[in-house]
Formats: sequence, C-alpha cells, structure tokens
Amino acid sequence: MIGQARAVLELDDIQRGALSPRPSPYAATYILFRVDERAHGRELMRRLSAVVTSAADTTSPLGETWVSVALTYHGLGALGVPRESLDTFSWEFRQGMAARAPALGDVGESAPANWEAPLGTPEVHVVLVALAPDGAQLEAAVDRARPAYHALPGITAIWRQDCHALPTETEPFGYRDGISHPAVEGSGIAGSNKLETPLRAGEFVLGYPDELGGLQRLEPEVLGRNGSYVVFRKLHQRVAAFRRYLRDNATDPADEEWLAAKIMGRWRSGAPLALSPDHDDPGLGADPYRNNGFGYERDDPAGFTTPGGCHIRRGNPRDAAVAGVPRLHRMIRRGTAYGPPLPEGTLEDDGADRGLMFAFVGAHLGRQFEFVQSEWMNDGVFFGAGDARDPVTGSGDFTIPRRPLRRCLRGLPRFVVTRGGEYCFMPSLSALRWLGDLED
Repeated sequence: MIGQARAVLELDDIQRGALSPRPSPYAATYILFRVDERAHGRELMRRLSAVVTSAADTTSPLGETWVSVALTYHGLGALGVPRESLDTFSWEFRQGMAARAPALGDVGESAPANWEAPLGTPEVHVVLVALAPDGAQLEAAVDRARPAYHALPGITAIWRQDCHALPTETEPFGYRDGISHPAVEGSGIAGSNKLETPLRAGEFVLGYPDELGGLQRLEPEVLGRNGSYVVFRKLHQRVAAFRRYLRDNATDPADEEWLAAKIMGRWRSGAPLALSPDHDDPGLGADPYRNNGFGYERDDPAGFTTPGGCHIRRGNPRDAAVAGVPRLHRMIRRGTAYGPPLPEGTLEDDGADRGLMFAFVGAHLGRQFEFVQSEWMNDGVFFGAGDARDPVTGSGDFTIPRRPLRRCLRGLPRFVVTRGGEYCFMPSLSALRWLGDLED
C-alpha cells in the first residue's frame, strides 16, 4: 500500500447496496427472477437502472430505503452477454455456489440436493433486494420497483424471502448482529473498528487497486468497473437445539451465558469478550463507537479471553498472526433474520423456518468468502486446533482455553443448515444500462 494513491470511488455509479451499512431496525426482501425471453431481460435491466439506488444517494427523500439488483452467471448468459465477456468473470462465479458446495462445507443436510428450490439451479437469473426501515416502507419500495418487471411476460418471479431486523438488533440465536463493518477507502463510510486501517477499494469494488496493488477487471470495462461480487445464502438456524445444548452443558444460568459468550466471542448484548471478559456489559454492547474497537494479538494471542475457535475470531482474526494475512480475506458481511422468533425460554422446536439471509460483498470470491469459509470456519489448523469447525455453524468439539484446565464442549450438533444460495454479480448503474442495450 505504500506509495499508492488513495482511490476516489465513483459512488454515483456504484449500487448503494454494495457499500452502505443497513439501518436499524429494518425490513428487507429478496425476490428471484427467471429470464425466459432475452429481449425482456434486457428491458428489465434498462428499467432497473432507473430504480436502483446509488452509493452517492445518501440524502434521498426515501431515506434509508433502497433497491439493489444482482445477476447470476446463468442470468448474464440469459441476457446474451458474449462468451468472451463471460469468460472474464472469476471461475468460482462461473461455477456457481452449488458446484462449490464441497469446498464450502455444504454437505449432508446442507448439500445442494436438499436446498430449497429454486436456489442453486440454473433457473435463478436475477436477484432483486429491497430494504427499508419498516415493512410498510419496504412494500412501498417494492411497489416502486414493480413497474420494472411488471408486464414483461418473459420475466418470471420464482421465489421471495421476506426478512427483518428487530429493534434489539439480534439474530435468531439471540446475539446482537451487524456490529462489524470495514472501512472502505474512498467510500466516505466509517468502519466500526477504529483500530482498523481502511481497506483498499479494490477489495470490494472492481476496477480499483486492492491490498496487493492488483486490479480486478472484466471485458468490456463498463461491465465490471464499479461492480462487486455478492454471495447470498439462506441459513436455517436450530434455535431450540442451540438453547438446549447450552442448558445441558452448563452448571447454572450464569455458566450458560458464559458458554454462549465463549462460543460466539461476544456476550449476547454485543459486548466483546476482548473488552469485557468476565461479565456482560449491555452498555458497551449497544455502543457502536466502542463495541468493535479491539484486536487479539497483543493482549490475547493464546485465546484465553476470546477463544481462537470462537465464531467472530474465526470470521475475522483481525490483527492475529494466522494463516494468510487477515486483510486479504476481509469481507463486507450482512445478516438479515427471517421467520418468527422462537419465544424466549422455549427449548422445543416449533417447526417454523427461521434463520438468516447472509450476504457477502467483495471483489474476490476465492480469497475472501471461499477462503474464510473453507480455511477458517470449517477448519482449525490455522490456530492449532486440527480439523475443529466453527461451533456456531459447524459441528464437533469446541475447546475453551482456561487456566488451570481447559474446558471442552463435546459433540456439538449442527445448529445451522444451508438451505440454498447463489453467487451473484452486482453491476454498476452504467453496466445495467450496458446490459439493457445489448444486441444479438
């Protein structure tokens, strides 16, 4: 990074959904489309280019409401993007998430054969995401977007998932969510960790230098510049099973909360163990200026405070000396809850589908999302724990370093099951217009 000029992002050409943190509370929806007629697909792109919100539009009369659109590899093909252009996309994107399932740990119950239709199939072409502070404003946003695909018989809506964020900002397991957000150079959006130097724009947006000085480009340039890769995953959460496991392996309610904190790396309030190791601190957890300002290497290299195998330390080792340079694997992550909350204290599953719609935004599917998923979440070699998996999303054993004796949780079941997902590309507004103007 030494000697490299600071990037100036073309925010008016970048979709707001790529860079902007989400408001709280909020409601969101994901709508999937299939393109049956190429001409109608191109018309859809032309119309959506006038509906999608840009990253520069932060003072819109609509406030914290925006619409984003992304396309799968099959979707780009359905629009008639030339083969020489399709071949310039990353090979992971061209393969698709379902084909990458073994590398991602999507096996057994999480295997593509068990995914919710039509996720992971060639039927999914376009992903429309709308977000607003509440349900009424969300439906208004969808209504504004509806003319873009309405009365186009060659466009078929094939799936919808409504999501929400609670005023408590918690996800279904009960932890405060949406805390960590990296600072992207040139975006004008502050990161949530004051100790983290802003990352080069090219880590998240194509066409700009990344941390290694490289540029991710597509052909033609208008197709790739100011675009980002996006990963969408529907993750079912077994909340009752999670609660029962904590209860059955704890000595009392206080110990239960201590175990929950060690598994996640934060107390349920969002207070990190790194800053509040012995007890929860709800005030700290609710303070966005303090709850993410910490590292591991200087004060806790062995993980006695924040276990190396806990969920947040695996997902972002921060300044820790681990396999790979953490900055090269940094991602913009977003999780949005779906389904009804399981009533507090309930230990039996009620049969409802609940969990997270997970989204990742970046410029490098391989060394960002796939690396973190395969090397950090689904393996423990990088911190000396063999093949141990993430205790929240995986299964197996989980060791908590402790003096004089460590504590080991045995036989964690799978609390999270993948119900499907897609690798997508979120084009710039210019690229949407280019796609709309394609000719055979």
